[in-house]
Amino acid sequence: MSNQAFLVVPEALAEASEGAVVVLDGDEGHHAVTVKRIRTGESIDLVDGRGRRASATVASTAKRSLEARIDRVVDEPASGCRIILVQALAKGDRDLQAVEAAVELGAAGVVPWQADRSVVRWQGEKAAKGRQKWESTVRAAVKQSRRAWLPEVLAPVTTRELAEFIRHDDDGRLVLVMHEEAAEPLGERVHSAVAEGPGPAEIMLIVGPEGGISEDEIARLRAAGARPVVLGNHVLRSGTAGPAGIVLARHLTGQL
Repeated sequence: MSNQAFLVVPEALAEASEGAVVVLDGDEGHHAVTVKRIRTGESIDLVDGRGRRASATVASTAKRSLEARIDRVVDEPASGCRIILVQALAKGDRDLQAVEAAVELGAAGVVPWQADRSVVRWQGEKAAKGRQKWESTVRAAVKQSRRAWLPEVLAPVTTRELAEFIRHDDDGRLVLVMHEEAAEPLGERVHSAVAEGPGPAEIMLIVGPEGGISEDEIARLRAAGARPVVLGNHVLRSGTAGPAGIVLARHLTGQL
């Protein structure tokens, strides 16, 4: 893979095949030409965010765009078990730290959660701006980790909405809420689910804010079908608990 540029360009690769010439413009094209200083003849890597990956050679450049000839196209399947991080909004950008690391480590999607003890509040225009910031963070993390799949940032949810979603869940999803007072280790729960076969199609990890998850929230989530689990002997911050849980879950589901 080239170290020069890695671009997420859904439209350009929609019908791309080997030998085709594609035009890369917009923010990605501008970034490649003006920031990465990509020049004619150099190799670049492209993904569409939906599993298609291509290597290409730059044919020409302009002020804010470039043309590239596709050398090779590969379609990568989605992971066997999707892992979704439900991350409570947290102060000091700890939620963004969690989202960034989670995506680099293989999360298939992230959900902003307005928990009872979240100091940060997404209301009105702030909700739209907050979601956009998460989407930018996800996109940057995909580039950093060079993933072919772009995780989705779902709409923010309240505790009531999260519980309602879990309650209407299908049998293929394992929902775990990470809580320091839980008795069941996360690793044991995931291992048991995998051993029972065929294993979960999706694992949802729910992580609270810096102030923790309230008793009422735990009760609501449990009643909806979520299982409280503990990661280990140490209590991790909101920004690190989710990524740590993702690594363990991916290992146990054979994805690492």
